[in-house]
Amino acid sequence: MLRTQIYLPEDLRQEVDTMAMKEKKPAAKVFRELLEAGIDAKKQGQSIGDALYSLSKIKAEGPPDLSTNIDKYLYE
Repeated sequence: MLRTQIYLPEDLRQEVDTMAMKEKKPAAKVFRELLEAGIDAKKQGQSIGDALYSLSKIKAEGPPDLSTNIDKYLYE
């Protein structure tokens, strides 16, 4: 393992310390787990365009005239 020093905002460090206390783990281990999870998410991550395209494929069900009668459905 390599030792690395980084600067963190105080609130971020407090969040990690809180997680470490709750999980009864050293803060260093929590940092490593969070970094691994973040790197994995980044590797698998979609661009915003891909995410929006995925959302557009979701078939929502509702009244067929929803777009023309939106006020009726919202306020009545």
